[in-house]
Amino acid sequence: MGVSSSMGYENGTVSEEKKQPLVSFGVIADVQYADIPDGHSFSGVPRYYRHSLLVLQRAVQQWNEKRVKFVINFGDTIDGFCPKDHSLAAIQRVLDEFGAFDGPVYHMIGNHCLYNLPREKLLPLLNIASHNNRAYYDFSPIPEVRFVVLDGYDISSIGWPQDHPNTIKAMNFLKERNPNSDKNSPNGLVGLERRFLMFNGAVGEEQMRWLDNVLQDATELNQIVVVCCHLPLDPGASFIESLLWNYDEVMEVIHRYNCVKVCLGGHDHKGGHSVDSHGVHHRVLEAALECPSGTNAFGAIDIFHDRLLLSGADRMESQEMVFCSYMEQQDLCTTRCLKAHN
Repeated sequence: MGVSSSMGYENGTVSEEKKQPLVSFGVIADVQYADIPDGHSFSGVPRYYRHSLLVLQRAVQQWNEKRVKFVINFGDTIDGFCPKDHSLAAIQRVLDEFGAFDGPVYHMIGNHCLYNLPREKLLPLLNIASHNNRAYYDFSPIPEVRFVVLDGYDISSIGWPQDHPNTIKAMNFLKERNPNSDKNSPNGLVGLERRFLMFNGAVGEEQMRWLDNVLQDATELNQIVVVCCHLPLDPGASFIESLLWNYDEVMEVIHRYNCVKVCLGGHDHKGGHSVDSHGVHHRVLEAALECPSGTNAFGAIDIFHDRLLLSGADRMESQEMVFCSYMEQQDLCTTRCLKAHN
């Protein structure tokens, strides 16, 4: 459902909500800046590497005008085609633009970031406080709401040293599940197996335990939780080829609790939305990289007690996501179980 809003958030038609939100924040995904000529994805979709920086500049201006409390950048800050000797300069240029925002910016890592820089260099630049170069964390901008940022490349063949246990684990995982010599090719893979590609990754066991503990704590504090990950967590919201390898295991942990209302992601540039079997909304954000000259893809999100309202600019679809009540979630789970039994 679309929403109308001033200050450039034009994509929608629903009347402005009069009640004040609990908190408002800005979102942008897949800037993938590089100081190189425009190009195309492997499937032929145009990509505008220099223009994406202008999209970010306009986003920062409008976030400041709207006075959102903070911003979340959903990863892939620079592009994999960025010349490696220019990687540091390119990411610094993007971070300088984020620095013009009048508030904190929370970053996450994506595959294109890791093509350019190893974790030990990348995480300090993104101001991600890490333990052993892990990039997952949580924060509460207000007592009623908690954000959980997952590291979707915890188990990955990119970003870690070649001999790191997580690299070895990822390569063995891919060898078992993807018979192609090019591990970024889904040829011959069927259905959900098509997610087993090298440009994706997985959440490791330590992070999974951490997630369980965080959600248990949030439940005890009666918090609304928004889970953020560069990689999508539901097949209904994205192409199969963009999913986290073990999205199902992550969602099994999330579904143990009623506190998680929305999962936000990037990576799949076209964007998407779904509501899963437990009533959790999944919203994948449209990429800034694929905006032709003069167009935008960014947004501002208002969180209320009963819903989340995304006001998107231009190519980012606006959306109202109404939270399921506890009883509605139980009804959905019962229906799902009955269908599985039958």
